[in-house]
Amino acid sequence: MVKTNIPAEYEIKEVIHQKQYLINGELKTWDGKTSEVYSTISSTDEYAPTLLGSIPDMEEKEAMEALGAALKAFDKGKGAWPTMRVNERIDCMELFVKKMQSKREEIVKLLMWEIGKSLPDSQKEFDRTVEYIHDTIEDYKQLDRDAAKFEKNDGVYAHIRRGPLGVVLCLGPYNYPLNETFALLIPAIIMGNTTIFKPAKHGVLLITPLLEAFQSSFPKGVVNIVFGRGRAVAAPIMKTGKVDVLALIGNSKSANALQNQHPKSNRLRLVLGLEAKNPAIILPDADLDLTVDECIAGTLSFNGQRCTALKVIYVHEDIAEEFNKRFAKRVDALKFGNPWEDGVKLTPLPEPGKPAYIQELIDDAREKGARILNKKGGQHSENYIWPAILYPVNKDMRVYKEEQFGPVIPILTFKDIEEPLDDMAESNYGQQVSLFGKDVYAIAPLIDTLVNLVCRVNLNSSCQRGPDVYPFTGRKDSAQATLSVHDALRSFSVRTFVAFKDNSLNTETVEQLLESKLSNFISTDYIL
Repeated sequence: MVKTNIPAEYEIKEVIHQKQYLINGELKTWDGKTSEVYSTISSTDEYAPTLLGSIPDMEEKEAMEALGAALKAFDKGKGAWPTMRVNERIDCMELFVKKMQSKREEIVKLLMWEIGKSLPDSQKEFDRTVEYIHDTIEDYKQLDRDAAKFEKNDGVYAHIRRGPLGVVLCLGPYNYPLNETFALLIPAIIMGNTTIFKPAKHGVLLITPLLEAFQSSFPKGVVNIVFGRGRAVAAPIMKTGKVDVLALIGNSKSANALQNQHPKSNRLRLVLGLEAKNPAIILPDADLDLTVDECIAGTLSFNGQRCTALKVIYVHEDIAEEFNKRFAKRVDALKFGNPWEDGVKLTPLPEPGKPAYIQELIDDAREKGARILNKKGGQHSENYIWPAILYPVNKDMRVYKEEQFGPVIPILTFKDIEEPLDDMAESNYGQQVSLFGKDVYAIAPLIDTLVNLVCRVNLNSSCQRGPDVYPFTGRKDSAQATLSVHDALRSFSVRTFVAFKDNSLNTETVEQLLESKLSNFISTDYIL
């Protein structure tokens, strides 16, 4: 869309030529090749993408420097960070989040321009991330409190804690470039690992305001931040076999390619959040007003660019006509505009090629018998394509098989509940499902089956990730490992312990260790 009145506080007054990157505790200056960063939002009366700045286009040399710094900081388990007391690591993280909070306005503005996220959602992403860090700190304190003891079994004492895994390569997504990236990076850091972080292609400049905070809050080499294409930066790092954990939120194709680069994949811990094709199943007794509300949120929050989005709707044939009519009317009533405009629900797509891809899915579906239910469906502007509701969809259509990750909504009908259940069982994905209905005699057996096909069943509610204290994971190609405040700390660590037989020598030795406080591991100190 063309320029509207851009509020002064959100205008791009100067571009950000990001010349700095963080390696071994030093903010280095880049003087090599760069890639320009554009927003699909126009700031001129005649449509044109807006230049936001540029980022370093790094190669293998810088990737190896970052890896070397992370290895040196871990120092074969002897490094200051992995051996540091828990309360000292917490102090570093609290310093970081305090500095981060001072950058709120700057980061929120960049979220809007870089990925087209609405102002309320951009603010929510920032605030949610800060809350996530605070919650992680509190959960880490509890984890340490629970470990401040000795156990005894069969004449053997054990002091059990969780220890770091080593070097973590962290790659975040563009749709939540702050929140989901930090949901990987923060627990990895606080558990004593050293990290290499490469921001996503979109949502990359918003890391710029945080570089100094990372540099000044943690010991050198603990956080290393590089820029560039994944195959140029991440692949060489993986080929060395010196990465202990691959933490990635993206797609399985990228995850598999990086895993395959590692020469000893059995030694590689994976923390992956990948694709999904989350369905809504609408039973004949569903409350249609509520169901339509939840399906609007589930399919089109942030234009459907969420792994947790509802990406296919199964509606019982008895209510399909009424649901489709109400749903189509509501979709066409949504407001499209720039992220800072009041009441906006649909915003420009950050990927320039996405409207054309969505159009391909629409064309394929129409050729195979589907029609667009809503009047505005498929209408184009320079940086958007209006959400198209496609019906009836069948399994031969690309929109059924592919994760669309954008504003197109396929609807199928069913007569027998076994139809959507069989489809889910055969799917490559298994993240979440939304189930709409009221009859507990119908719902109960469905829940008992669905929990074995996906990892979250949302009852009369759209699919979502949060609250962040709940487990976030998936089956099959959707995820590996579990992310929540609680689970992420465990995903980035391993149980490790000191054991000793019950005799006078060991009792005296351990008592001296506790009294002298010479060991950071053997400790019964209690963090409040």
